[in-house]
Amino acid sequence: MPIETRVEARGGLLSQADADLFAVPVPAGAAAPDAEIAASLPFTLDELLTLHQAKGEPGEIVATPVRIGDRVRELLLYGVGAATPADLRRAGAALARRARGRASLAAGVPAGDLAAFVEGALLASYGFSIGKPPSRPAAGTIFVLTEAGPEAAADAIALGTVRARATALARDLANTPSGEKGPSWLAARATEIGAESGLTVRVRDEKELAEGGFGGLLAVGGGSARPPRLVELTYDPGDADRHVVLVGKGITFDTGGLSLKPGPAMTTMKTDMAGSAVVLGVLSALRDLGVRTRVTGLLAIAENMPSGSAMRPSDVITHFGGTTSEVLNTDAEGRLVLADALAYADAELDPDALIDVATLTGAAKVALGLKYGALFASDDALADALVAAGDAAGEPLWRLPLDEEYRPAIESDVADVANIGRPGYGAGATTAALFLREFTGGRTWAHLDVAGPGRSGSDDGEISKGATGYAVRLLLSYLAA
Repeated sequence: MPIETRVEARGGLLSQADADLFAVPVPAGAAAPDAEIAASLPFTLDELLTLHQAKGEPGEIVATPVRIGDRVRELLLYGVGAATPADLRRAGAALARRARGRASLAAGVPAGDLAAFVEGALLASYGFSIGKPPSRPAAGTIFVLTEAGPEAAADAIALGTVRARATALARDLANTPSGEKGPSWLAARATEIGAESGLTVRVRDEKELAEGGFGGLLAVGGGSARPPRLVELTYDPGDADRHVVLVGKGITFDTGGLSLKPGPAMTTMKTDMAGSAVVLGVLSALRDLGVRTRVTGLLAIAENMPSGSAMRPSDVITHFGGTTSEVLNTDAEGRLVLADALAYADAELDPDALIDVATLTGAAKVALGLKYGALFASDDALADALVAAGDAAGEPLWRLPLDEEYRPAIESDVADVANIGRPGYGAGATTAALFLREFTGGRTWAHLDVAGPGRSGSDDGEISKGATGYAVRLLLSYLAA
């Protein structure tokens, strides 16, 4: 569901804003703000902060009633820490959650990265539901007042809004139930979004995939009544000096195939196409952000189901370009569809950098938990750029090794490579990345395994329960740089 909250810049005094709720920032150390809106209070803001033992930490909120004109409203003192981008993102999210059920909020915002504050506020305003509307909807409008004034704030608000809405798009796609979201549905949504975003779009159906030799997509999708798709979206600003290809895993539902998952493990598998959702979210925002890099997005879309036509353990797949893989576990299907797309990108698109995004392995989640995405890269400069972009965007990455000592783990007796590591090696995230590397042609390449942070079991800061859209903002930061 698109974010309905708007953020607008306002001038003048905070008390002059026509809002239901007001907020003033408190920096680390709980120094009392100079807030004219508190003039009518029978105590000082210092006394209020002391009473609540407030520390000015990001996300901390202390509330008090305040009279403005002939009405009593609520005044929020919200912590902003050191006003770093991460602090302001969390502070904006806390305010937006507190403002649910109110029509409007007016907030003073300290000097700093206003775009990060806007991102946090809008992403915390996101919600996804089917049926009756929420009892406490997100605030309709958030007015921000800054020392620089409304004109200077406009660009930052626009930047934060574009990034937040791109992330929300990825969340919407991943949160959509798989009963509706088959491969053709996702391909149709990509076509619509491409038309709205100035992209050229090509969709390959199962006939074209067979003619083109995309054996991984066909094998994974073979067990489903809803056949696979490969979507290619292109953003071309006209004068680009580099070309980046983004590849997204798009398993619209993953049962594990004949290597069937336990029932409880399937409940989150509607989000197993989060990589494709991220790529589509990124592509949707490039024109609005004025990105000067040419970007191609590949969405490798299939549904992994058990049936009489499903791939079997021990099957051998011939991927695009001719490399073969032995299927030892049909639940390691994401790498099989990514392999086709990566090989196609290498052979046909000639990228300067090739980046794939996937909720790929439970091993990455075990290693890094829910806050960090796993990064594997063939090139140090690309790895450093992605880590820096993740830090700036609040979507951190941790680089894991592509160690050659693990390469024998994916050797096959009958094919070029096996789709899972042999017993005794462990390092499941690394062996999966080594499998993918086989299809990159030695190009500058990075693999983002977002199985941990790609979905969340609860609201936390700008993260909302369900699909998170993790990696949209970091990739936009990387491409904008």
